[in-house]
Amino acid sequence: MVEQNKLETQLVKQFKIARGLNRPLANANGRGLALAIGNFDGVHEGHRAILAQLTRHAAQHNLQPAVMSFEPLPREYFARVKTMPHAQSFQPARLSSVIEKAAYLQRDGVEGLFIAKFNEAFSAQTPTQFIDALVRLNLKHLMVGADFRFGSNRAGSVQTLQQAGGTHGFTVAVQDDVTVDGLRVSSTQLRQKLCHWAADLHVQDALNTGFLRHPYSIVGRVIHGKKLGRTLGFPTVNIALGALRRLKPALHGVFAVNCSLVSRGLEGVAGDVLQTWKGVANVGTNPAVQSDGKYSLEAFLFDYSGDLYGKRLRIEFVAKIRNEANFASLDALMAQMHDDCAKAKAWLS
Repeated sequence: MVEQNKLETQLVKQFKIARGLNRPLANANGRGLALAIGNFDGVHEGHRAILAQLTRHAAQHNLQPAVMSFEPLPREYFARVKTMPHAQSFQPARLSSVIEKAAYLQRDGVEGLFIAKFNEAFSAQTPTQFIDALVRLNLKHLMVGADFRFGSNRAGSVQTLQQAGGTHGFTVAVQDDVTVDGLRVSSTQLRQKLCHWAADLHVQDALNTGFLRHPYSIVGRVIHGKKLGRTLGFPTVNIALGALRRLKPALHGVFAVNCSLVSRGLEGVAGDVLQTWKGVANVGTNPAVQSDGKYSLEAFLFDYSGDLYGKRLRIEFVAKIRNEANFASLDALMAQMHDDCAKAKAWLS
């Protein structure tokens, strides 16, 4: 949490993150608010269609383009409430951290992010209470998906918003679904693609069908691990996943990857690339070398030796080589690692 707060403090200098719906964003400069509401997890092409309309309308009417999202995401919250104490296995995998989300939003022209704390009190609001909170933000234009519902028992609808807009002086626009080959582009579909990858499928081939405009990646700080890899001749870098991804990352297995050393700007998503390597990475519980069941991300970088502790790396997932496995001996593990590296180099060449 301390690391997260430091990153938010850095990012807020150029992109405004507001925890709660208490006041307009600090950099409004007298402009009214153009707001899109949604989870925006992963910021896929469906989200980007919304953002394109939002920023275009904001520019035409001198409004401040912003997004409202939630922490935890509503599905995460209800999974915890309904399934405690076993919520981890039921809640959806997180595609992006708050800071990664903010960086992608800024890349697409958004100036700020409201993060509403989703809890029992928030979910119990009436539609009128929720709308009143938005009006206090100097709302002038609102953008939502066609299936947007809000308020206690999902009582509020797009029609509710349109009626309120006539009273309070804001307009409402609805973004139709974005489809690719007849399939609705959504965070749920993207999670399914990432979580259920067949070992012989190329990650970029599947993701470049319109779900993402960029390879799926995870950005994190290099931390100390158990250092077993170096004793086997494969020294790895361990990447901090953050609290949400430690619970449940969006993908798992052994992958061919592109690794970039990045500046801290925008959590590395859009920061300067300082150096790059190709490599192989493991995301998962790593049953071959540990038994605590915790998720981790570690990568072996080809043609690199040195110290990256404390640096920030972006890991772009190019091809899935195999699922995780246990091994009868260290010799069997080393043989598999040699094979993984060979396959990764073939994919990346």
